[in-house]
Amino acid sequence: MQSRVFIAEEADIASIARALDSKLRRKMLALLASREMNVGTLALEMGIPQSTCTVNLQVLERAKLVETEQVAASKGSQKICRSVYDEIVLPLLASPTLEVDKYIETEMPIGLYTDFSASPPCGLVSPTAIIGYYDHADSFLDPHRASAALIWIASGYLEYRFPRNAHSSKKIVSVSLMAEVCSEFPGYKTDWPSDITVWINKAEVGTWTSPGDMGGERGRHTPEWWDVRDSQFGFLKTWKVGLEASYIDGVQCSGVRVSDLDIDGHDSFKVRIGVKEGADNFGGLNLFGNGFGNYRHGLILRIELAD
Repeated sequence: MQSRVFIAEEADIASIARALDSKLRRKMLALLASREMNVGTLALEMGIPQSTCTVNLQVLERAKLVETEQVAASKGSQKICRSVYDEIVLPLLASPTLEVDKYIETEMPIGLYTDFSASPPCGLVSPTAIIGYYDHADSFLDPHRASAALIWIASGYLEYRFPRNAHSSKKIVSVSLMAEVCSEFPGYKTDWPSDITVWINKAEVGTWTSPGDMGGERGRHTPEWWDVRDSQFGFLKTWKVGLEASYIDGVQCSGVRVSDLDIDGHDSFKVRIGVKEGADNFGGLNLFGNGFGNYRHGLILRIELAD
């Protein structure tokens, strides 16, 4: 079944927050996600008066999370209710201001990799055009790769070198990589898991399993010329190496520590992202940059310094 994704605008956030700030309304959404039903049936399954059901449906409808329709019934008409979306993407209202002396961020365009291994299906596109040829690894050497906004590989990796940008006297307490990624399948397939791994300075930080290759619904920043039947957006994931362990979106994924990165032995951070040989879920990689997907940026490396 095609995943229905609601990419909310900033103006939608308040109504969505209100709609979801209720256990009753969240239960109503869960029931409607399984099937559509009329107000009377929904109220009966919820165990609430029909009037209460109607009031809460109106809140969900104003938030664009459900839709209702009057249809003919054996006696008069009835209101049919249905869930509209499977997933909601909320924009960040504003990025928190980083303390200049504590954090250093570097954004890397996804086309500025320093090494790669790519097997077909593979390719690159900028926000305006295809780069080179589909399924030709030689295209990954095309000078126009610097403008790439979407890169896909069935297997292999992309490797980048980020500057340290931190004085050697400053102690680094964490290194994080933020990327929008998903699996790779010809066209798209939302049920196509892939184990996507990140390495920093050759240390294997951790692996996240993407549920599939997301398409069928245009990404927030994906250009109109790109076929909606192809990959459209990914999942924004953060790999973080701390003093005691490594994490993916705050959940520990390995025991790799900052001390394992041999920072003093490198003049840069060598970051690799890909699908390793022998992965349990060998489903490829889509990497989204500025001009494709749901987030308007490339790879972001954040260095956290001690106070």
